[in-house]
Amino acid sequence: MRISDNIIDEITDFGRGEIPPHLLGSDKPVVLKGFVKHWPLAQKGLESPDAAQAYIKGFDSGEPVAAVYGDATLNGRLFYNDDMTAPNAQTLRVPMSHVFDKLSQHRKDSHPPLIYMASTPIDTYLLGFSTENNILIGNYEPLRTIWVGNKTRVAAHHDLPENIACVAVGKRRFTLFPPDQMENLYIGPLDVTPAGQAISLVDFHDIDYEKFPKFQAAQKAAMIAEMDPGDAIYIPSMWWHHVEALSDFNVLVNFWWRSAPAYMGPPINALQHALLAIKDLPAHEKAHWKMMFDHYVFDNTDTTHAHIPQASQGVLGPMDDTNARRVRAFLLNRLNR
Repeated sequence: MRISDNIIDEITDFGRGEIPPHLLGSDKPVVLKGFVKHWPLAQKGLESPDAAQAYIKGFDSGEPVAAVYGDATLNGRLFYNDDMTAPNAQTLRVPMSHVFDKLSQHRKDSHPPLIYMASTPIDTYLLGFSTENNILIGNYEPLRTIWVGNKTRVAAHHDLPENIACVAVGKRRFTLFPPDQMENLYIGPLDVTPAGQAISLVDFHDIDYEKFPKFQAAQKAAMIAEMDPGDAIYIPSMWWHHVEALSDFNVLVNFWWRSAPAYMGPPINALQHALLAIKDLPAHEKAHWKMMFDHYVFDNTDTTHAHIPQASQGVLGPMDDTNARRVRAFLLNRLNR
């Protein structure tokens, strides 16, 4: 079922393999048509799946990879088991060639099993691949990962880093939602997830509007990108995205980066601690803490702490590596009591 008729903006004006500077830090997704069609991998993919597989295997470091296998009844959907205590597919450490053999074996099946090599760090597992298949992202040195599989569906989720997803082989459909649609997406557990990120519980191929009535509002805000081989999409931080591989053999290459300094750490840590310390307080106490967070965090400006001498501001002052270490030491001391 098509979720929305809202199409994501497309651009074609860019340097070869170079992200336009105005995209960095943007709060809107955009498709870069033909952005990596010059890659050797993309060219091999246009020849045949076998040619693309042989090309990738030429860089194999020999290290076992994480491969996800599920039976044909899943229809390619990466999700939970029936009682939501574990993923619906099995993850195994196998040689990369094992994944490609399985894909070749089942390529002509009308209902193939789910086969997926997910989020594999390229610089560890495909030595030299990035020399021939790379992009430039300003002054950032991104994390590069590769995803290989057949017709699979990854539930709507969000990621902290900014992301350029390059469709190197096959076709894909991306369905994106702004961060403010979280309530309408019916997000599942934080601590038990199929692949590390909390996901929407809505099956986009079989929407249960009785169970998920607010999803209709999310549909109105959804944005769709139909991606051809060689296309790429910029996904801003925290945008929800559902990803569907539409071909029998698909390869996606991701480039992840953050503009925030590494010492800041992932905000999910603060959310988890807030769940522990604040979520179940009496309503009037939660209101006080909301005001405190607004004052010190969300509405903070250069003048918020101007009444305190700079030398005495401590963790209220500008966050740098020294202050970050001070905060972490304080938290470790408190949490270990």
